[in-house]
Amino acid sequence: MNHILRPLLDECVVVYLDDILIYSRDMKQHVDHLRRVFEILRRERFYVKLSKSEFALEKVQFLGHLVSAQGVHVDPKKIEAVRTWKTPENVKELQQFLGFANYYNRFVPQYAKIAAPLTNLLKKNTPYKWEPKHQEAVEQLKQALTSAPVLILPDPERDYVIEADASDQAVGAVLMQDQGNGLQPIAYLSKKLHGAELNYPIHDKEALPLSSPSKRGDVISKDAEQPSTPTTAA
Repeated sequence: MNHILRPLLDECVVVYLDDILIYSRDMKQHVDHLRRVFEILRRERFYVKLSKSEFALEKVQFLGHLVSAQGVHVDPKKIEAVRTWKTPENVKELQQFLGFANYYNRFVPQYAKIAAPLTNLLKKNTPYKWEPKHQEAVEQLKQALTSAPVLILPDPERDYVIEADASDQAVGAVLMQDQGNGLQPIAYLSKKLHGAELNYPIHDKEALPLSSPSKRGDVISKDAEQPSTPTTAA
């Protein structure tokens, strides 16, 4: 499906397996986008089941997210699930919790730093001994996910601002844009430091995430023409 709709990817279409999401600025544009998608599907002899399709929605649930003109939210059903998530009692349960949390890491400032005590517990030959620091990390992640901000959708015609910060163990950044309401987050990015990175000077650590957002198609459109302005914490 990605292959046949490739000409429309990053313009008006997102594809996941056999799910197609078509997005537009207004109804006139949406009708044109639908026509173009249907023309490709007809030409390639792909069929869409009407009973499983929805059209002209102002909000849509897609891959665990609620997407609207205001931006991207964590699906409210997922928020309720994380509220009631019990404390992991073994490695498998911890892996399940981290798998869930990591899926939404772009909503969590300094995710890698917060999750570090938990990911350290999964290291090879590390005994599973639950300590207060692990419970604190779980509670911090649950709080961050249940109060996650709305992430605005990137506008490729506007400038980007990337603000980075680093600690001893991790580095984080937030990608932002001013679309008329002041700077708002598009995504939070973070990385746990490894090996030689741990010994980098602080300014070098802060530079680590500055190149990664522009390589991520889910954060910045590949058609983006405007520059990014990097800043670092004092």
